[in-house]
Parts: sequence; structure tokens; C-alpha cells
Amino acid sequence: MNWRFSAGALLGLALIAQPAIHSPAKVPVTTAARAAHQRLLPLEGGRNFRDLGGYRTADGRTVKWGLLFRSGSMVDLTAGDLGYLNKLGIRTICDYRDHNERKAEPTPWAEGTGPAVFADDYDGMSIGLMPKDMSKITPEAAAKMMATSYPMMLKTFAPQYKRMFAQLLAGQAPLAFNCSAGKDRTGVSAALLLTALGVPRETVIQDYLLTNQYLPAALAKAKTRPSEATGKAFMALPPAVQAAFMKADRAYIEAAFKALDAHRGGAMGYLKDEMGLDKPRIAKLRALYLD
Repeated sequence: MNWRFSAGALLGLALIAQPAIHSPAKVPVTTAARAAHQRLLPLEGGRNFRDLGGYRTADGRTVKWGLLFRSGSMVDLTAGDLGYLNKLGIRTICDYRDHNERKAEPTPWAEGTGPAVFADDYDGMSIGLMPKDMSKITPEAAAKMMATSYPMMLKTFAPQYKRMFAQLLAGQAPLAFNCSAGKDRTGVSAALLLTALGVPRETVIQDYLLTNQYLPAALAKAKTRPSEATGKAFMALPPAVQAAFMKADRAYIEAAFKALDAHRGGAMGYLKDEMGLDKPRIAKLRALYLD
């Protein structure tokens, strides 16, 4: 089959198409973070922007609050939102969007201010999973495409995920990572991070599924408007097809876990081979980000 769009690019066009709807250091937990302890950050213009703190690990420890964040596009953050995030002390952002997504929805910090942003200038339209004739996509086919894309992300975005881990090991936190919806590329990244920290798989899956609770409300408030042909093409799809692309489906993240389990040594083998997380680095990561 002749593929043209990537799943990542699809999520970008889907969201744009929505109508108005260095030396290692011990990482501190900020006072604001201790006081808040909220899963979803109280942001007027946040898109699925949440704290990964509070999750219990298999050995009884807890992920620290106020250090690890996952998010969608930050384009709609208000001045008040930026002030709140600045108080949290976010110093690093790993942005998994391609250059077209970032151009359409830029981060709102003024140039030379705010966190350090790491991103790659790839073309999401060229790396996989959307057929040229979108009119023939069924809900079942859309769901299959999404489930197929998740294992691919483990390979395609491995360099960016590895860079995130490198920043965390260097103590460059609080750190946020994001894509357009905070669901797919971000969801795989969060799954890898929580797994590396020792959070049980079912907890990781439940965190992934929270997107179904938090993303729709954010899109309803979004200030962005429909884009050109790609966004209009998505909006022309039947609602059931749009829903298959936009939802966080357990089958999607489980497809990623199935690929991890198939790696030599399973998920921890993948983290060692592809993320460079040998036992000493895993221990260091857990020392920095677990209580």
C-alpha cells in the first residue's frame, strides 16, 4: 500500500483542524509542586498538560511531583499559564512535533526566554501511515493504522526519546515532553519513562487513557482554527473515523508494549539497547525522580 502521512502528522492536522472547540545534580521538588499535587495542571490554555508525579512503583516508591510533565501543543498557553509554569521551574522541553507542526503551533515563550527546547526538523508526512485516499478509510482501518504506528514510534522516535532520558539523567528537570495532542508520540514517551522508573504496566496504561478525559475539554477551548487542505480533509472524514484517530485506545499502547516485550530482554532490554539505560543509569534515574 502506498502511504503518505505519518500518524504524528495526522494528529497535527487533526488538532489544527478542530473547530474552536549539565553536570548531574540532585533535582529539587519545588514548593509550588508540593502544594499543587494535581494530575492535570490548572492552565487556561493547556492541552492535556499533566504531571506524572504520584504514581507508585513496583517496589513501593513514588514518582516525584513537579518534575516530569507530559503535554500536547502549548500554543494556547496564556501569559498567566506561562507565569505558572515558570514558577514550577520547567527548564527543559522535548518537543516531538515535526517542523510543520511547530511552525503552525509555536511555543509561546518569547525568543531567548523560557525553557530550553529540544526538537528535530523532520517531515512527518514522509515517514509512514496515512493512505492518499482518505475518503476510503473505515473506523476499523483507522484503528489498525494507529495500533500499527505505536511500535513504529519506538524506532522512529528512539533518538528523541533517548535525548529526553539524557536530559533527565543530567538533572535538567523539571522537564516536559510533548507532541500535538499529548497522546501518541508523547504517550509512548511517557510509557517508556514510567516503565524505566518501575511503574507497573497497568498504571502506565491508565495514565495513557487519561487523555480521553483531558484532551476533549482542552480542544473545546482551543483558539486554533482549521488549516488548509490537510485539516479540511480530516474534518471531512466520518465522525467515527475521526474518533478512531483521536482517542487513546488501550489497544494502541498495548501494541507498543507488545513490541517492547518482543525485544531481547523485554522492555528493560529495549531501554538498555536503544535508550542507553543500563542498570547504573536506571538506578540513577530512579534516585533522581522517585521518593
